[in-house]
Amino acid sequence: MSDELIDLALELRRHLAWQEADGSRVILADRAALKAAATTPAPARAPAPAPVATRAPAATTPAARPPAPAAAVAAAPVARRPLDEIRRELGDCQRCKLCSGRKTIVFGSGNPRAELVFVGEGPGEDEDRQGVPFVGKAGQLLTKMIEAMKFSRDDVYICNVVKCRPPDNRNPEPDEIAACEPFLKAQLASLQPKVIVALGKFASQTLLRDSTPITRLRGQWREYQGIALMPTFHPAYLLRQPDEKRVAWLDLQEVMKRFGKQSDGKKGQ
Repeated sequence: MSDELIDLALELRRHLAWQEADGSRVILADRAALKAAATTPAPARAPAPAPVATRAPAATTPAARPPAPAAAVAAAPVARRPLDEIRRELGDCQRCKLCSGRKTIVFGSGNPRAELVFVGEGPGEDEDRQGVPFVGKAGQLLTKMIEAMKFSRDDVYICNVVKCRPPDNRNPEPDEIAACEPFLKAQLASLQPKVIVALGKFASQTLLRDSTPITRLRGQWREYQGIALMPTFHPAYLLRQPDEKRVAWLDLQEVMKRFGKQSDGKKGQ
């Protein structure tokens, strides 16, 4: 401590002790004490105590789960429900523009416990009138194909990608397929067949999510939701291109092998 500060402090003490008789002795003693304090190092300051860690309060809501990968969502199986429940949900469907020109919704027909399912494109004029899939000329050929495979129509289940007839039997459009696809998937989930035969381009490409032409898809075993799937030509195409019946029959013989059935050489004509 400097002499100036000591003198300042002593002046303050003189003011406080001026009435005491022995004030001079007190002042001199205080001066000596102040000088001693100035030369004595200050004691080390104790370190501040470390802050006590406190546990954050428990969350009141569960942590959000990361979203599932898109591929996993796409591959997720559809819930299994009875066919009649799916038909009731379809109702008097107005989900796409095909509803404006149809006479009847063609949902599907056959054995609800079928191990073999045929999926076509969409109803034609005869199907639209009767409400049953594959009853026209293409349907008659399909019946012969099924019988040549040593099944009957009562053994199998038959449905289409779209449930209403496209005008003038044109190809179904993407928005029409998208509107009907959930019901097709629900049908297949309900049936849980051993094998699906996809008849033609639209059935094969819709179920497989594959734009490969049917001429290259056909005859190659594929898989839909864990179910074996055989793409082949549509019976309507075979009526226009009868030479392709031989190729389609080869595809159907592969399906027969899955069921332990042997071909006797008979073809669906």
